[in-house]
Amino acid sequence: MGVPSHTDISQKSFLFLQGPHGPFFYELSKAITDSGAKVAKIGFNEGDRFFWRDRGSFVEFTDPLETWPDYVGRFLADGVTDLVIYGDTRPLHKIAIAEAERLGLRIHCFEEGYLRPYWVTYERGGVNGHSRLMDMTVTQMRDALQFVDHDQPEAPARWGDMRQHILLGAVYHWHILFRNYRFENYKTHRDSPVSHEFWLHLKRLLSRPANAFKRWQATRRIKGNGFVYHLALLQLSHDSSIRSHSNFTNMPDFMQVCIKAFAQNAPQHHHLVFKAHPLEDDRHPLSAVTVELAKQYGVLDRVHFVRGGKLAELLDYARSVVTINSTAAQQALWRGLPVKAMGTGVFCKPEFTSPQSLNDFFANPQKPDLSAYRDYRQYLLMTSQITGGFYSRKGRVRLVRRVVDMVLSDHDPYDLLASSSATPLQQLQIVK
Repeated sequence: MGVPSHTDISQKSFLFLQGPHGPFFYELSKAITDSGAKVAKIGFNEGDRFFWRDRGSFVEFTDPLETWPDYVGRFLADGVTDLVIYGDTRPLHKIAIAEAERLGLRIHCFEEGYLRPYWVTYERGGVNGHSRLMDMTVTQMRDALQFVDHDQPEAPARWGDMRQHILLGAVYHWHILFRNYRFENYKTHRDSPVSHEFWLHLKRLLSRPANAFKRWQATRRIKGNGFVYHLALLQLSHDSSIRSHSNFTNMPDFMQVCIKAFAQNAPQHHHLVFKAHPLEDDRHPLSAVTVELAKQYGVLDRVHFVRGGKLAELLDYARSVVTINSTAAQQALWRGLPVKAMGTGVFCKPEFTSPQSLNDFFANPQKPDLSAYRDYRQYLLMTSQITGGFYSRKGRVRLVRRVVDMVLSDHDPYDLLASSSATPLQQLQIVK
């Protein structure tokens, strides 16, 4: 069916699937229903059910997973106009996206911010390697920016989301582990069972003080020793952006590639620092992997491991940055540091990510075109990057307030900026 006009919001019907851990999707749905549109949520487990407070709009999917394609196809065809998801590579979401595309429905995709940690990503159709940004050139972005001021907004005040993120993840998996009797056919999209995921979240909460002390020691040692170092940004091995948009399947493989190239090509007075993702749960013992690989390539005294923490402290002293496709690399680009990406990502533009081989990069990394990156960043800030967060209450309140009109709009954020009517979106994004 066709999508209703902007003035006919009462005819819009939004179907929510799985969102980020916590109540963000439910809070967004309340703002949407206040506009007059209809909302429904399909839940796949007790964690989904717990965070969706309106039982009248919650639909339990308890059938075998092989029935999902027919089920979601029928559901979408029954008056739904808009599909809302978090991430686009989960198996259940991929099937729903295919059905929604076949029916000509709008697909609203949320993701962690490309300019994280202070922004959230909102796009239509797909995110990360499926984003429209993948096919855009910096020149096209500059053309669209002629309609807006070229100021560079600073990051807003800290949201303090990390503790809430871990806690909400533990609560989500607790409900699946101990109260999931309604959803006996549920299977997680991750490789490990739900029980393992729950204990990993709990372990992360309990080990935060000890890990913080280890992180402080390692960071202090690296900053104080005065050596030149390259920074390698580790991601989560189960991150869909790695599985779907790179040739790597886990962090140890990436670490081996980095250490081998570093040992054979970097100047002998240079060091290599691996920084773990803040949500790293030690399903791979990365600290031990670092030591083992460094010994193997004869660079044990030149390779270091830091367990999570704030990236800025290490970036301020780094010579360059290597990543698979972590959007955290954009903090390095903002500082004018050379960046080498080993996968594909929305920031992998030839103007500011190095085209060099990893061997050549460690030998003599090329600096980015900082002017091009700042135009790219400005384009994102005026389109898909929304201030706020999924996990803290303060972050969610600000995010819902800013994104609800974008979700209800007939216009894709990128198309709106490219048109002569860019002013309304500009106001949505920057008016306090």
